[in-house]
Amino acid sequence: MSNLLPSALTDVIEELGRLPGVGARTAERYAYYLLRAKPHVTDKLTASLDKLHNGVTSCPVTFALIDSSQEVSPLYSDPSRDKTTIAVVEEPLDIIAIERTGQYKGTYHVLGGAISPIDGIGPEQLHIAELMERIDKDKATELIIATNASVEGESTALFLQRHIQEAGVTIKMSRLARGIPVGVDLEYADQITLGHALEGRKEL
Repeated sequence: MSNLLPSALTDVIEELGRLPGVGARTAERYAYYLLRAKPHVTDKLTASLDKLHNGVTSCPVTFALIDSSQEVSPLYSDPSRDKTTIAVVEEPLDIIAIERTGQYKGTYHVLGGAISPIDGIGPEQLHIAELMERIDKDKATELIIATNASVEGESTALFLQRHIQEAGVTIKMSRLARGIPVGVDLEYADQITLGHALEGRKEL
């Protein structure tokens, strides 16, 4: 490609291609769009990227992403939020999905990933010790384990449950209900989702 396109364009294509879920063709389309766009479009993109690392930090309590000017997450400092209920998620962006429902009024705790031995991620790499401190400090009464419905997410949920029980902590623990998405045939449902759907079945 280096012989067919200007090096400046090739560099952009290569960098865009490093992004998750962006294939070679998509990277080419994005780069060509930016090339054709007016300079102020790329200037705004460049400016936003320049401020990204300095403008974003992690909440020292919940590990959610916050503005660097903030001390803690607004979802934690807000007096209307119930600190005795903690939803445990894998990544900061998982919070957005739950908040969009408009049905949760508790607080959050971001683990920073999921247990995955093949990737070298064990319990010690996650914010589990900090979670235990929060449970005690905030006198939490319910822990909602909202890890992903993946093998890693399930392993992490199971570890948390056992770890808390072995620590002698008395707290209600729940797991997000799983089910078959509307419009999906059973033959296309994965084993984890189907298994949870069976466990969470309701009487008619």
